[in-house]
Amino acid sequence: GEGAGTIFAISERTGDIHAMKRLDREEKAEYTLTAQVIDRDTNQPLEPPSEFIIKVQDINDNPPQFIEGPYKGSVPEMSQVGTSVTRVTATDADDPVYGNSARLVYSILEGQPYFSIDQTTGNIIRIQSEYKRLQVEEYLVVIQAKDMGGHMGGLSGTTTVTVTLTDINDNPPKFSKGSYEFTIAEDLGIGKPGGRVKANDRDIGENAKSTYSIIGGDERDVFEIVTDAQTQEGILRLKKPLDFESKKSYNLTVVATNIRADSITGGPYMDQATVKIIVEDADEPPVFTKFTYLFDVHENAAISTVIGAVAARDQDAPHSQVRYFIDRHTDLERQFNINVDDGKITLAKPLDRETDMWHNITVTATEVRKYNFPFFLFSIETLNVLCFKIIV
Repeated sequence: GEGAGTIFAISERTGDIHAMKRLDREEKAEYTLTAQVIDRDTNQPLEPPSEFIIKVQDINDNPPQFIEGPYKGSVPEMSQVGTSVTRVTATDADDPVYGNSARLVYSILEGQPYFSIDQTTGNIIRIQSEYKRLQVEEYLVVIQAKDMGGHMGGLSGTTTVTVTLTDINDNPPKFSKGSYEFTIAEDLGIGKPGGRVKANDRDIGENAKSTYSIIGGDERDVFEIVTDAQTQEGILRLKKPLDFESKKSYNLTVVATNIRADSITGGPYMDQATVKIIVEDADEPPVFTKFTYLFDVHENAAISTVIGAVAARDQDAPHSQVRYFIDRHTDLERQFNINVDDGKITLAKPLDRETDMWHNITVTATEVRKYNFPFFLFSIETLNVLCFKIIV
């Protein structure tokens, strides 16, 4: 049989079988051999061959091993005592049936008093619940498996478990300031950003995301606030045009609210801040008192006859000076003149109804504001244009 003459030898006289090499049960647990009794003188068998089995008896010569280690586990921060973290498993190559060589007991060498382990199953549970992720985010736990039922003389093996406290939504968003102030130009376009606010959250991931809303203040329908997905800022935008002359400032109450609620802490959380918006006056062109003008004049009217007058006013500064000019592209023959100061239109050349029954003229109104500084005197001009008809 296998090992005859190499691993096993038999005494010719006594029939005693001896092992010639050290046996390893984990390599081969039993051998089947065949022996026969032979007459020494005749060399003839005295009986049929006999088959026998040699079983290798186990001794505790293999330590437990964690084949799948090192391990990683996670548990929500502030979770209840007894919450399962993960399970570790060790194996022992010794005989699980014979003796206690493969009977394992688990224990924690490092990681107490935060965690404990079931000595039979290897299930790790949490035994401290008050610790938060912001205090310690990660723990290193060292686990030992010992054979011989944990008794003295047993062999042991160790592994590590990295336990991460996962985030829960237990922190509210918090505005960096209790109040904000923005200056927005009167002519800011609809949908354009006028300011940004930011509520910071010490949580991470989805738990740190917030949405912004306007919950109070005067004329809040003039503004809206949207969330910048990249920066998590609240962007104030215009919904309606601003008018400095009718309202120069706004006060709003803005709220940041967590998107996600948590089953442990409840939530969602929120924080609020006040926002003052100051409207900055934009230099607007003068406005004519009428959208269109229509003047009648007799064809025999004398030169310099006043046909009519146009008027415009500066919306920003009602008492500022306004000047008037006729667009010569629409009055190529210089048929009419206009007083730059009062807008009166006079006849510059005789009229002929049979040649032209009517004339279209474009008038430009320009506002002039003067600013005095130590070394300069300059003016800023804005204008508006009006087209109208003169009927002869």
